[in-house]
Amino acid sequence: MKILLTGANGYIGKRLLPVLLEQGHTVVCCVRNKERFSPQEIDHPNLEIFEADLLDLQSLRKLPVDIEVSYYLIHSMLHDTDGFEKLEKTCAQNFVEFIDKTQNRQIIYLSGIANVEVLSKHLESRKLVEDILKKSKSYHTILRAGIIVGSGSASFEIIRDLVEKLAIMTAPRWLLTKCQPIAIRNVIDFLTKVIDHDECLNQTFDIGGPEVLSYKEMLQQYAEVRKLPRIITTLPVMTPRLSSYWLYFITSTSYNLALNLVDSMKIEVICRPNNLASKLQITLMPYKEAIERATGKIKQQMVISSWTDALSSGILPNEKMKYVEPPTYGCYTDNKRYKFTNNPEQVIENVWALGGDRGWYYGNWLWHLRGVLDKLFGGVGLNRGRRHPSEIEMGDSLDFWRVLLADKEGGRLLLYAEMVLPGEAWLEFTINRKNNENFISQKATFRPKGIMGRLYWALSYPFHLFIFRGMVKGIINYRKTD
Repeated sequence: MKILLTGANGYIGKRLLPVLLEQGHTVVCCVRNKERFSPQEIDHPNLEIFEADLLDLQSLRKLPVDIEVSYYLIHSMLHDTDGFEKLEKTCAQNFVEFIDKTQNRQIIYLSGIANVEVLSKHLESRKLVEDILKKSKSYHTILRAGIIVGSGSASFEIIRDLVEKLAIMTAPRWLLTKCQPIAIRNVIDFLTKVIDHDECLNQTFDIGGPEVLSYKEMLQQYAEVRKLPRIITTLPVMTPRLSSYWLYFITSTSYNLALNLVDSMKIEVICRPNNLASKLQITLMPYKEAIERATGKIKQQMVISSWTDALSSGILPNEKMKYVEPPTYGCYTDNKRYKFTNNPEQVIENVWALGGDRGWYYGNWLWHLRGVLDKLFGGVGLNRGRRHPSEIEMGDSLDFWRVLLADKEGGRLLLYAEMVLPGEAWLEFTINRKNNENFISQKATFRPKGIMGRLYWALSYPFHLFIFRGMVKGIINYRKTD
């Protein structure tokens, strides 16, 4: 089946794409900028990528017309743009005008739960899009969700920021508002299982998890999962503007987005009863389990790794993950990027020889000191070394790191820290070529846990400045001597 996926760069689209490919569909991704399309290095025979802008009807004409099913995952509010209602209306109208000239027979749209008379601007906009899509010649299937629990979801990232950053919260009274959160995995289940389902055509369904919780309960349960003691109290009143400033200064969100979210958070988003989950044989994930998955060691986005293996075996292997990314929200990063003229094969070999007897190319005594301290605090230290002096495979231990990704041909190595830390840490190396020049990028990512995590990063940052700089330069210049 040939499927059009709009919003492929969004947090839903990124998770939906690999599942559709795994199911054997041909997927046409509509993106505004190919360079921002994360899996651009993936060479899957059933993946087609087109640059087009739904605000520009002319640009849609380059898309194929033999589309059978289309996903509409455009949500302008998440791009933090003033006047998002007008943008969403224009995008939806252009989409319908284009899709009605294709062979498309079903439009699947992820909307927001809207079961009260007075809606926020955000939910009013989603409702307007629903009405526009319903005018298409195609069948429609509209799925309405509330809070989606998964990395990248604006509402969930705010919950994460609040709990991770504040030991004591005095919050607005909208924290008592009820909602029905749903795990991102269940959202993907619904989106894929309604395809060509007769009982889902020209229908609208609310989708949610098995629990109805207040925002306060969601914060408390997040804190329990993360083992962070938190005290949360609510004020009898706080204006939307003050609430928005409160979120803006405390969390990673911008003011415009915070204002729109606060406007929505005052409204209960509880599903109207339906039997869609049982009809599609979907097991709904409890909120705490969804949190554990969302805050796992790495944001894997349900993307299966080796497309080349899939070509030869006919299936996508679940045991290997190629498209993996460290988290971004609430994280500190240290980025180093250098151009080099040495043989790129030698530089890659040096990366693949990190740790063990070779060491870390700069300040090895500091790395050993860090290993001793780690052992004193009950960690693994540097004693594990490495399995082989020059070979690395996914899952290998590398001193106090674990190998999450080892793509030597693509020039990418991703490590996860297993040392004792007040947070989580990743170290990534990428070697690439651009405009006939070779570059090495080194990125350290740290997601702090509470106040101690932030203090740790502040205290260690000066050391990172010269240790990480020295390490990447050492990787470039190292020559093995017999």
